[in-house]
Amino acid sequence: MKQLTVRRISGDILFATQVAAVFQEQGIETHQVDVLNWEAYDYAPLVQFQIAHDNRHIFLHWTVDESFVNAVEVHDNGRVWEDSCVEFFLSPDGDDTYYNLECNCIGTALLGGGRVGTERPHLSLSKMPQIRRWSSLGYQPFDPDEVLGSWQLSLIIPVECFFLHHLTSLSGCEMRANFYKCGDLLPVPHFLSWSPIDTPSPSFHQPQFFGKILFE
Repeated sequence: MKQLTVRRISGDILFATQVAAVFQEQGIETHQVDVLNWEAYDYAPLVQFQIAHDNRHIFLHWTVDESFVNAVEVHDNGRVWEDSCVEFFLSPDGDDTYYNLECNCIGTALLGGGRVGTERPHLSLSKMPQIRRWSSLGYQPFDPDEVLGSWQLSLIIPVECFFLHHLTSLSGCEMRANFYKCGDLLPVPHFLSWSPIDTPSPSFHQPQFFGKILFE
């Protein structure tokens, strides 16, 4: 099982625009999303992420370099996975109750939660703005021909957004998670993961294949 340690940062990060600089200053480790799980989808863009926390928030910074970049969805809890999209799935208790946080390259996000094989409600639209975001591409949809293949995305996720749990702190917690890159409707669809998945066809909703993450 893959494993990583989520460092606790010092100081405050109030805005998503600060995440990348603080991570650089504090030497937060970079991880690769590079596992090609399905032979039919062998395109592998360069995808990296960094993750840290401050006990009450999870901070994520993504760096992506891909051949095609597209962003159509502008409504939270919409079909962001069809665009150039990165995803963070988290099981706080290490079981099959988990959250899927998906975000396209212009910062449109989806957050769902629940158990495997059941209805998975979304975080209410009124609370989605609690997830603070910064995109290097801005926040408006664009023509794919207008954008080169590199982009960055930063997220600040309060623990309150994990709406099926009553998390009050992260320090000392052991959870399970996976990190993904996809683009279902891009010219070259792809489905990469951090922790390997063993299923016949692409499916990210597989908590049995999540890796372990330890919060300092």
